[in-house]
Amino acid sequence: MENSKFLSSSMEKVNFRTKILSRHLNQENPTSNNSILQSFPCLSYNPPEFSEPSSVFDIKEMRKLMDGHNLQERDWLFGLMLQSNLFNPKIRGGKVFVQPDYNQSKEQQREITMRRIGYLMQNGVFERWLTGKGPEDELRKLALLDVVGIFDHSLAIKIGVHFFLWGGAIKFFGTQRHHDKWLRDTENYVVKGCFAMTELGHGSNVRGIETVTTYDSSTREFVINTPCESAQKYWIGGAANHATHTVVFSQLHIDGKNQGVHAFIAQIRDENGNICPNIRIADCGHKIGLNGVDNGRIWFDNVRVPRENLLNSVADVSPNGKYLTAIKDPDQRFAAFMAPLTSGRVTIAVSATYSAKIGLATALRYSLTRRAFSVTPNGPEVLILDYPSHQRRLLPLLAKTYAMSFASNYLKKIYVKRTPEMNKVIHVISSAFKATASWHNMRTLQECREACGGQGLKTENRVGQLKGEFDVQSTFEGDNNVLMQQVSKALLGEYVTAKRSKKPFKGLGLEHMNNSRPVVPSQLKSSAMRQSQFQNDIFCLRERDLLERFAAEVSLCQSQGKSKEYAFTLNYQLAEDLGRAFSDRAVLHTFLEAEATVTSGPLKDILGLVRSMYVLVTLEEDVAFLRYGYLSTDNAAVVRKEVANLCSELRPHALSLVSSFGIPDAFLGPIAFNWVEVNVWSSEQN
Repeated sequence: MENSKFLSSSMEKVNFRTKILSRHLNQENPTSNNSILQSFPCLSYNPPEFSEPSSVFDIKEMRKLMDGHNLQERDWLFGLMLQSNLFNPKIRGGKVFVQPDYNQSKEQQREITMRRIGYLMQNGVFERWLTGKGPEDELRKLALLDVVGIFDHSLAIKIGVHFFLWGGAIKFFGTQRHHDKWLRDTENYVVKGCFAMTELGHGSNVRGIETVTTYDSSTREFVINTPCESAQKYWIGGAANHATHTVVFSQLHIDGKNQGVHAFIAQIRDENGNICPNIRIADCGHKIGLNGVDNGRIWFDNVRVPRENLLNSVADVSPNGKYLTAIKDPDQRFAAFMAPLTSGRVTIAVSATYSAKIGLATALRYSLTRRAFSVTPNGPEVLILDYPSHQRRLLPLLAKTYAMSFASNYLKKIYVKRTPEMNKVIHVISSAFKATASWHNMRTLQECREACGGQGLKTENRVGQLKGEFDVQSTFEGDNNVLMQQVSKALLGEYVTAKRSKKPFKGLGLEHMNNSRPVVPSQLKSSAMRQSQFQNDIFCLRERDLLERFAAEVSLCQSQGKSKEYAFTLNYQLAEDLGRAFSDRAVLHTFLEAEATVTSGPLKDILGLVRSMYVLVTLEEDVAFLRYGYLSTDNAAVVRKEVANLCSELRPHALSLVSSFGIPDAFLGPIAFNWVEVNVWSSEQN
């Protein structure tokens, strides 16, 4: 009986589908009294590759510029993930797509994340991630992390916490004894590490954390304590389920004196996964995204660790309890502790950019095949990307994403070649780019979600889901607003130093301050606005003027008896404007550097268009250009018209520009391809 029902149901579906296909092929419609309906055939999907103009530039060469390095390793890892059922391959519309199953519970997502890590480890993905030496090994590691993040942000964060935070702390805060004991086991996942810095009561203000560690000279052990509830370690990735060890950031008290924040290694689980004595762990619970990461909370109750577990590259404690450091100034010592942590901001800036690429590739491909309305009576429906309004929504974001790519590549380059003398520069640039890229990503994903209409709500199409997965980037590894204030403070320090010493500005790209003040033409024309000289001038003018204004306002407050810190607080709006000005100018310089590597031809031409779009849409959107008079109202109107012109010029290149991202089809949403076939009745029965 059941079999006959099943066969009957199957035959009904086959007959239904056959009728639909027959009508479609014969351009017939169901019988209807409505003549308007009868004049339109069924919609069909036509790949944009068949209808869009051929690329005028070399897509492979553009991808080399965009990815920057290790293209073969990237493609190898894409292929490795496609080979395993662990990455949840599904056929949709005749194509294979891979993406996490977000219908799973957080417990299931956490478990599959660990299984994926095991698969990657067994296939050699993590080789030399901690034991390698030199920029080449670091660039390979960063490239493979890029690919992992394109598949799943949770997987990338889980790996990043283990290798970049726990492993990075061992490598950079520790000395040879720590390297010998921990790095190889970390690389092979014998040890599973986490990073206990953030507390319930303190996040960005690391100097204010409340966990306390004292030294017991009789046993030569450190004793770690959580003295109050606000001192519990919070949002610690890996702590809730899997981590066996953690780096604990704590105030170090020696002989009743607080020596400031230091880092210690503590075991939190044994080899069987049991929580160690005197340690309590709780789950942070379900989140709006990143549920593949087991964020936890940790309390320490007189947890004893050997003296050797102090990560002692900056300071040490002798066996008899004497505090030893070559850096006597507490501020400089704290800065030395924080310097190696820039890796988190570097990887966030890069992953935010790739997330924006996924959103744009999906939304733009959809807009090249989806039609709506007609502009003439009884005329055909129009591709939605052929509407100027739709171009205006997406193409400026595409140009900004190109700019963020070049900025991210530059950031990675200076990071892997860092020296102690570069710490300050990397801190400032990584802070600026992390904030700028993560803000840009969230705005891009929202616009792409809306541009895809209802399809943007479907998890399988990725765009909407990515909003929840990447939202956290605006606040972790430093709240974006706080980071921008740090950028402005650093710029002010450079300004004050240069003025007091009467020496030229040097570093952070501030050399333009040594030149005469740029002048913006009273009447802007298209040809001038597209010149790199004008674009550089107006960005430098904004940064220069805001820095001078900020310095003057802080100086005025101090002359009235206010502290420098309070003066910063009062002038936060100028500080925010200055931080953005610095970041935009620095991003432009990375774009120009990348562009300079291309000698001539179509690739050079299209990069010029994209750069001009990036600059001019920034002029249009940032009210600071009008507020402080860098643009007149007339010139602002001219800029707006030029942005519209650039949209129409970039429109024919939209497909080629997103194809240059180098993201395999399987890692985009199905809506980017045959969205009709994806949604046929028969697909719902699989």
